[in-house]
Amino acid sequence: MTFQPESDMDPDAVSDQVDEAIADNDVVLFMKGNRLMPQCGYSQRAVELIGQHVEEFETIDVLPALPAYREALADHSGWETIPQAFADGEFIGGSDVLAELDERGELAAELGLE
Repeated sequence: MTFQPESDMDPDAVSDQVDEAIADNDVVLFMKGNRLMPQCGYSQRAVELIGQHVEEFETIDVLPALPAYREALADHSGWETIPQAFADGEFIGGSDVLAELDERGELAAELGLE
């Protein structure tokens, strides 16, 4: 599943969408591009890492409203960098954190699979 936001979204609409995506999905990745066409190496890496453990997860393309997404996501996670992964409503991290968790054998548990 991939959600493509409208390019003219205002900051309040983006914030509402972030809140809903985190609440409504077991695993959601806010990224540049989408699952089929990541637009940066970090986003591609995050998709690959999550995809090793979860077949179905939501992706949100932040590029159409990047400044508003950075602000809305920072409110949830304290981070401004993209990508950002959330599982069961909790912030996990970006691609580097996902890679570290995977190397330690902890990523599946963080994604709510164990």
